[in-house]
Amino acid sequence: MTAEMGIFEIIYNCRAMRRLKSDPVPEELLLKLVDAANQAPTGSNAQGARWIIVRDREQRAKLAALNKSAVMAYAAPASGRAAALPHQDADKRQRMLNAVLWQAEHMQDIPALIIACYEFDHPVADANTAGAGGSIWPAVQNLLLAARALELGAAPTTLGLADRGAARAVLGLPSNMAAFCLIPVGYPLGRFGPVTRLPVEETVRWDRWQ
Repeated sequence: MTAEMGIFEIIYNCRAMRRLKSDPVPEELLLKLVDAANQAPTGSNAQGARWIIVRDREQRAKLAALNKSAVMAYAAPASGRAAALPHQDADKRQRMLNAVLWQAEHMQDIPALIIACYEFDHPVADANTAGAGGSIWPAVQNLLLAARALELGAAPTTLGLADRGAARAVLGLPSNMAAFCLIPVGYPLGRFGPVTRLPVEETVRWDRWQ
């Protein structure tokens, strides 16, 4: 049973799920995801994380169009995107890209697009918002883990917000708010499974790197 999953089981099986059904997600579950996200720490306990849950079909279509434009540029041969990595061969990398492209074609059909934002106490330019990331990304991870616990698929992307001005206009953001990532949420078409990551021995050193 999902309710009996321990935190480590959830972490080790929180696969990015990009192919999602169009079936609606109950409002109470979407609010539960955001409530879980809000339990994350924030700098000075400012609690400036703000969330826009986009369910309106027209709004989803606008965001989907922005995302598709950015994805096509990302996937283009001239983009410089690596076809393979030391820990991910070309076949696996292509499968990941195929999932990204599938989502780009179907994002308007995904039932909920959650936008992670931060509210500042003063007007701020999009180019000067990175410092608030430490108060947003832990919340995003909380949301992803909560989605996995509820058997909902989710995966964050920043591509859909790459055109900052256009995204700001679509979302109606005031001058003291910035959007950090877009998280499509829905019931997965595929099956959950373990993630594949580098062995911890390859990623850690004690006391200093060299």
